[in-house]
Amino acid sequence: MRAQNTDLSSDEAFEKYQSITALMEQSFSEKDMKTFRRSSFTDKQLQSYLSNHFRRLDLLTNIEGHHSLKLDSYLHSGNWFREIGFPKESIKYYNAFFDHHKRYASELTNGERAKYVDMLSYAHSILAENYAKVGLLDSAALEHKANMNYTKSLDYIYYPSAINNYGLYFLWYKKDLKTALHHFETAYDILKSKFPDHTLIGSVRDNIADVYIETNRLSAAYDLYKTNFEFYKTAINEKTSQPDVQRLINAGAQLITTGVKLNQLKEAQETLTQLERIMETDTTGVSKSENAVIPYLDAKERLQFAQNKTLEAYETVKASKSFSDSLREISNAADKKWREELNDITLDRVALNFMIDRIQKESELKKQRSKLWISGLISSFFIVLLLFLFLSRRQHLVNAKNKQLIAEHEYENATLKVSQLNTEIESKKRDLSDFAITLTQNQEWANHLSEKLEQIKQVSGAEKTNLLQELDIEISNKITFDEDTKAFFERLEKLSDAFFSKLTEQFPNLSKNEIRLCSLIRLKIESRSIATLQNITLASLNTSRYRLRKKLNLQEHTDLDAFIQNL
Repeated sequence: MRAQNTDLSSDEAFEKYQSITALMEQSFSEKDMKTFRRSSFTDKQLQSYLSNHFRRLDLLTNIEGHHSLKLDSYLHSGNWFREIGFPKESIKYYNAFFDHHKRYASELTNGERAKYVDMLSYAHSILAENYAKVGLLDSAALEHKANMNYTKSLDYIYYPSAINNYGLYFLWYKKDLKTALHHFETAYDILKSKFPDHTLIGSVRDNIADVYIETNRLSAAYDLYKTNFEFYKTAINEKTSQPDVQRLINAGAQLITTGVKLNQLKEAQETLTQLERIMETDTTGVSKSENAVIPYLDAKERLQFAQNKTLEAYETVKASKSFSDSLREISNAADKKWREELNDITLDRVALNFMIDRIQKESELKKQRSKLWISGLISSFFIVLLLFLFLSRRQHLVNAKNKQLIAEHEYENATLKVSQLNTEIESKKRDLSDFAITLTQNQEWANHLSEKLEQIKQVSGAEKTNLLQELDIEISNKITFDEDTKAFFERLEKLSDAFFSKLTEQFPNLSKNEIRLCSLIRLKIESRSIATLQNITLASLNTSRYRLRKKLNLQEHTDLDAFIQNL
């Protein structure tokens, strides 16, 4: 803890860091993949790991030098939080990694600098992905651009990889097929000329083909899938040094599916025969995984239906459903275990306890210093007072003292009122955030209601009567979404009155919905919840955000959320 660590020398802090690391390695090694899986931890184990993790990070400020150690620590934190599903924490430590590298890169050895070349590109890419996951699309775009600028001078696979990742950003998050295709084709041209045998070229080809499918250019997509199918028959995965069986199967499945759409059933059957032979002879076990079996069965089913082999297709559907049900049971069991053992509150609780402990120790130190300062101040005051008594008449002293007491009393009253007002504002903010969360949950319940009605339609008799009774009980305990939405925005406008005035004064051309969007962003409500509150899709919300940026005259590099928070 920081107050406790201020008394540690650099060597002592380093020794303590190493000691905590050794303790953590006993159960969860940083080199073991299980450390990066949420299901590996019980609630108690996770709290212990996080406590040690935060203690170790806090020691870094006391350690002088050892910049490679610090960079590795920040990078590990970013990777770990990302893998266990906490993108916001991951963003924090990836940024710490970049900040430290920028400040101290000149103090690294040549070997250490070489070590972080590919890590910097990887961190840019994953940081951009994390930003996109939490809805900070502007920040994600800036990070992708930073990655392309950084890797352009490296003249290696990182540069076309960065361009391809930027294309995926436009495909997945912006739904901009034209821009996505432009970046995929740019990356593809570089790979064809410089790295024709690298497996990344297969991934980029696959991305281009996916865009072709979306734009109904089936023949062009078919040719790319066919090229990929032949490519992966001999391609070796750079990480595992083994044939990439999974991508080979996926390429074959895509080729069959596209062939069926083009009515090239004979060629599709030949591909299926090859695919079955590949899966039968596979010795790696990859062909038995979810990512291989599901695409294969889906493609086989489509071909059989196209060939009017209804019975065979039905059996394939049954096999696919059986496999999916088995995977779902395993996934549900893992999810249930995780829900029982851990949720976001665990992380918040551990971090909060750690912060409280640190603040308490810092407060104790400040309190001791304050006592010394107050003692000196009081001593000085009495000396001045004695001189004043000696030089002044008694009545003047009494009057001065009364005035001082009145002033102090008025100051205390004013301070108390300000404190009460601040407390009331914070309470209303929490109430509004809670209300927003409740409203989002009611919308999800409405979806649940729709599913339940569909279920009732499909049954009859006593079972239908029971379901109707259950539904009646559920409905009686709910209030309508429209009423909640109206109440929420009434509270929002009341709480944000000062913010509204300031916003409309600076930007008078904003509409009422745009002002509401600014207030929701100011409350740090997530994009998905904002979309629910405004009864629009995420895509529509992104369009609203884009229009709002234009009205606010924001530059491309300026993050919308950060701008509104600082108003």
